Amino acid sequence: DRKHSDALAVESMRMAMETVPMDGAIVIGEGERDEAPMLYIGEKVGMGPGHLQVDIAVDPLEGTNLCATGAPNAIAVLAASERGGLLYAPDLYMEKLVVGPTAKGKVSLDATVGDNLNAIAKALDRKVTEITVVVLDRPRHDQLVADIRQAGARIQLIGDGDLSAAIAAAVSGTNVHAVMGIGGAPEGVISAAALKCLNGEIQGRLKVDTNTASREKAEAMGVDFGRIYRTEDLAPGQHIVFAACGVTKGNLLEGVRMFGHGIRTSTLLLTYASRQVRFVDTVFVTSGENVTVRF
Repeated sequence: DRKHSDALAVESMRMAMETVPMDGAIVIGEGERDEAPMLYIGEKVGMGPGHLQVDIAVDPLEGTNLCATGAPNAIAVLAASERGGLLYAPDLYMEKLVVGPTAKGKVSLDATVGDNLNAIAKALDRKVTEITVVVLDRPRHDQLVADIRQAGARIQLIGDGDLSAAIAAAVSGTNVHAVMGIGGAPEGVISAAALKCLNGEIQGRLKVDTNTASREKAEAMGVDFGRIYRTEDLAPGQHIVFAACGVTKGNLLEGVRMFGHGIRTSTLLLTYASRQVRFVDTVFVTSGENVTVRF
């Protein structure tokens, strides 16, 4: 049940935040207050005034369809920073280009698909035919897919979850070398937080919404539709924390695994200031006698 899964994820994350000693504010969440009962943009979370002021971007269940169907790469995600450290992105589409540390600074949204793929291949000391690009499987990407195929690169089409794909592009050994295409702008900001910690790169350009009211609202927020927003523009904070927990098994993280009287989770935790990347494997032992934990 896609909607029920998302609702449970939102409720669980919101309850957990109440226990955190922070004066938090949601800057990217489940929508405006009239659209979401909790984790809405502007909502105050944590223990309140007197504690550390934190801006928070969340996607309690990235890939609700993936979760509902048991497909790979559904994750629960949170990014946080000092106040002003994450761009308040409107709920619009964003054209994105994501690469890992090796190709950082060598690509551009203004370049052709072929030029970018050649630059990535050269940076990685590979042939273009050895490069894998992740693209959301949408009709709007038909031309992009054709351009990638013409250049000779491999394509991995995904139904949802371009955020987890962006993280995978910045981690060696995942066989994901780039992410291209149009996805959600809020997910672009959360991706930027992770990529900044991983020394990767995202470039994004907001797409004009056909809804006049949405465009006017975005322009009132200072959005420049012609500008290429880079990693530092989307996540300018110096004290960024990023966490992702696997819900279903994916390229980077194991999914939630249940056994008799226990649950096992796999989490990726990134901190920018200390340049730490941690994989946390946790076993939650619930009630019951003679519990056996196997590793």
